[in-house]
Amino acid sequence: MARPIQQSSTPSRIARRIRRARNDTVFTTGDFLDLDSRSAVDAALSWLTRKGEIRRLARGMFFRPRMNPWLGEVAPSKEAVVTALARRDHMRVRKIDASAANLLGLSEQVPAQVDYLTDGRSRTVKAGPHIIKFRHVAPRTIVPENTTVGMVIAGLRNLGKSKITPEHLRRLQTTIPAKERRHLLDDLTLAPSWMHPHLQALAVEEAP
Repeated sequence: MARPIQQSSTPSRIARRIRRARNDTVFTTGDFLDLDSRSAVDAALSWLTRKGEIRRLARGMFFRPRMNPWLGEVAPSKEAVVTALARRDHMRVRKIDASAANLLGLSEQVPAQVDYLTDGRSRTVKAGPHIIKFRHVAPRTIVPENTTVGMVIAGLRNLGKSKITPEHLRRLQTTIPAKERRHLLDDLTLAPSWMHPHLQALAVEEAP
């Protein structure tokens, strides 16, 4: 029988941090090294795993189990795994351009496999039910996709320089509020030069 956790122990402090995090959070060993030594954190995580407080998703990666009344235990999302990997490995990532184009309404093609671009090394990671492919690109191209400029640059790059039409730009003018489109000029240098006229037009034109 597992012994009760002492409130000041390393397992108890790790458990409290995990309970306070968002449900879909994936944790890595490095997230707890401010609490104790590496060996003590490893031992605490192993103890919590045996106790059922957490599940091991992959080597050095853990999550708090969640139950769905119809599906049973739910694994963390792919996005949560990617966030943890980026934090652990000090890399920047974003989805492939086809995903951004689809979200912006520039393409009706839904990517069957959502891969990620990174300024880290190219690799394939298996974590629980997820197989995640990372492809290395130049650091300057990793514009955060959760920003308007990141989404637009990714979407236009996916379409390609020769395939952008006035209809695509009108669709972006309708999809993105004017206030957000004006911020496209703030990060113009992050986009390739051929894209500048399109971003400038989007930033100043009002949607019809």
